[in-house]
Amino acid sequence: MANKNKFYITTAIDYVNAEPHIGHAYQKIVADALARWNRLKGKKVFYLTGTDEHGQKIARSAKEAKLSEKEFADKMSKKFKDAWKNLNISFDRFIRTTDKDHEKFVQDFIKKIEKDIYKGSYEGLYCVGCERFYTEKDLADGQCQFHPGKKLEFLKEETYYFRLSRYQKQLLKLYQNDKFVLPKERRNEIINRVKDGLQDLSITRTNFSWGIDFPLDKKHVIYVWFDALLSYLSGAGKKQEFWPADIHLLGKDNGWFHAVIWPAMLLSAGYKLPKTVFIHGFLTFNGQKISKSLGNVISPEYLVGKYGSDSIRYYALRNFVFGEDGDFSEIVLAERHNNELANKLGNLVSRVTSLAEKYGAEKTENKLLKKLKIKEIEKHIEDYEFDKTINEIFAFVDICNEYVQKNKIWETKNNKQLYELLDSIKAIAILLWPFIPETSEKIAKALGFEIKLENISKPLKAGKIKKGEILFKKI
Repeated sequence: MANKNKFYITTAIDYVNAEPHIGHAYQKIVADALARWNRLKGKKVFYLTGTDEHGQKIARSAKEAKLSEKEFADKMSKKFKDAWKNLNISFDRFIRTTDKDHEKFVQDFIKKIEKDIYKGSYEGLYCVGCERFYTEKDLADGQCQFHPGKKLEFLKEETYYFRLSRYQKQLLKLYQNDKFVLPKERRNEIINRVKDGLQDLSITRTNFSWGIDFPLDKKHVIYVWFDALLSYLSGAGKKQEFWPADIHLLGKDNGWFHAVIWPAMLLSAGYKLPKTVFIHGFLTFNGQKISKSLGNVISPEYLVGKYGSDSIRYYALRNFVFGEDGDFSEIVLAERHNNELANKLGNLVSRVTSLAEKYGAEKTENKLLKKLKIKEIEKHIEDYEFDKTINEIFAFVDICNEYVQKNKIWETKNNKQLYELLDSIKAIAILLWPFIPETSEKIAKALGFEIKLENISKPLKAGKIKKGEILFKKI
């Protein structure tokens, strides 16, 4: 029976062939908001992210950098880990596919599914960028749709296959569960492609050596995607106690691997299936496709240094409809920072704490809190509608600001009304913690409460209040 008190979330593990960028960061921020929300609800949360370090693409990048594959992977993996720490990403494990426990798990898994593996040969078009073979019908004008302009390579080699075709009927039955692949449009795309038929999957390579040894034939290394997908199992705590995953978050270029190949692998080995595979869209940056040529401007480190982690997180979660494509605009980021975080939230906290420091706050029933739509907020976040979640919280911030203006509290010095406002700020800070944790923790420290969901309904202790620090400086 499933443990309802646990929540296991994974992101895609990122290839270390290039620097981390805001597109990678967006996914990690969303996952962090979900992880923190479930922690607020009292669940035992396990958040897995990491780096994908094997394959031809990494071998070539290492050669260009004049480093060994492992040296290159070590250097690049650290950059990803540091980037997520700068964004206050609260992962529980940062897995690397070069970790020894992962490598052993992958080899043991191959032995478990040996009944579905056979030897053959393969020839076809290969995209090194995707680390994937393509058929002509998968291409757009003869090119990979995710790496246009990059020449596809023709490969012919001995390989071992996984009998993916054996699982077509089981997969189509699985997709009848409308929560397994989200959003709906992506699920429909997957269903249509699977109905067209499944080809068996080539799962080993012999034309390079940077990979995990294939335990059934040492002349082969394991295909990088077969290796990488297994990180969700190998990294799921001791003895995989957090498995099955509640949600896998990934970009639309990875949908086929996670919604088709991954569940077939699990079915073959007899593991339980994840509950949800959520396939989100891509970000552009200031109207441009994210690419290596943009360099530092799309670096999470640069953006956090310029705007602060909470502003980046807030913008990423507030500005986009999760699942759809979006454009990361620095102009809009600055507008939201100034108009919403600084003018609305920051100003509310500053004014109310300043008045409370002067005039004190007398404990009373908080009627204002009744205007906070907690049930709607919970529903939005459970439906992955982060923009609507934050919009609803900020609607209550507006109500609080209007309350200050309407009652002219700076003139009336009404300490009961000040208490209502302080108690309401407490609720706002708790609900915003998954999105802007650093700010919420500053408010909690200033007002003397713990960030727990149940504390929303518990009255704030009316102690001595000191004016809080400026939460957001104008950009």
